[in-house]
Amino acid sequence: MSRPAVARIRLDAFRHNYRLAKKLHGGSALAVIKANAYGHGAVQCARAIADEADGFAVAAIEEALILRAAGITAPILLLEGFFESAELPEIEANNLWIVVHHLWQVEALMAARLYSPLTVWLKMDSGMHRVGLAPEVYRQAYERLKQHPNVAHIVLMSHFARADEPGSNYTVRQIQAFQTAIAGISAPVSLTNSAGVLGWPGAYADWARPGIMLYGANPFAGQAGSFGMSVDERLRPVMQLESALISVRTLPAGEALGYGGIFVAEQPTRVGVVACGYADGYPRVAPMGTAVAVDGKLTRVIGRVSMDMLTVDLTDLPAANPGSRVELWGDQVPVSEIAERAGTIAYELLCNVKRVRFEYTDISTEE
Repeated sequence: MSRPAVARIRLDAFRHNYRLAKKLHGGSALAVIKANAYGHGAVQCARAIADEADGFAVAAIEEALILRAAGITAPILLLEGFFESAELPEIEANNLWIVVHHLWQVEALMAARLYSPLTVWLKMDSGMHRVGLAPEVYRQAYERLKQHPNVAHIVLMSHFARADEPGSNYTVRQIQAFQTAIAGISAPVSLTNSAGVLGWPGAYADWARPGIMLYGANPFAGQAGSFGMSVDERLRPVMQLESALISVRTLPAGEALGYGGIFVAEQPTRVGVVACGYADGYPRVAPMGTAVAVDGKLTRVIGRVSMDMLTVDLTDLPAANPGSRVELWGDQVPVSEIAERAGTIAYELLCNVKRVRFEYTDISTEE
């Protein structure tokens, strides 16, 4: 026997979400599987769509080499590019694509001694103001790289800062800034992240870079507007974070529960203890009232989440007992809702899942 906390990763749902991204956007799509596929398992997710993915995107070479060692042969883009020129021979040897976002990278690439030219995704800062070449030097960098023997192909790219805010016109401004900077250049283009794919058809181009939507999380969660209205219906949650009740007791009226005694029973309250806590990745700051499902019925978290356990209200669930299945997030309880209650985003919650067992299923279906 083992501790009941488990993350069930449904690879068929991952495949469905990738296909949805491609269908909505058109063209080609890199599946973003950085950070161990947002906590889901990069190798397993890559293998699930290896026969149909146009390519993958990771943060850096370390993540790419894990995929290559696992037999993934599709293109892999390094979203942060290279950190020093000494990486370039290994990038070349493993046939990796690179983002170039700074002038020092342009110079380093042109100075490198390579046997085979590389595919470069040239990144412009259209308003994110994190990394990317300034618009006024972007065209010159493109022309220099285009003519250099170390460069085989160039994709023009930028990244949205506020595409998950339907009410903001900032994305429109970014699109316009990018289009102005590349006017007259004939090369493939990539602009859209998940929010771009789902909500900004005006940004569709040759390549999409879906990330969080591949894992079934809504990038518009908590935002007003129409973009996110049907997102949860179209996406399929990939991770089902589950555990079980390990104890049930009745707390008398007036008694406090757990660390800090932040919950005090106003009436006799049936309390269930779940084998899952913040050491497993469930947010410690999830407030009382956060949704949880026990044996398929919704109830709420009460008391403070601790390292290994959390407590739930079973007063209206008389049939729940030790061993009852508990869904922390998944089909009934969207991870985006938990994130919103905890004051964070689904990305962070998914990336933080650890210590629990990971079980992978893949029900192949034709779509």
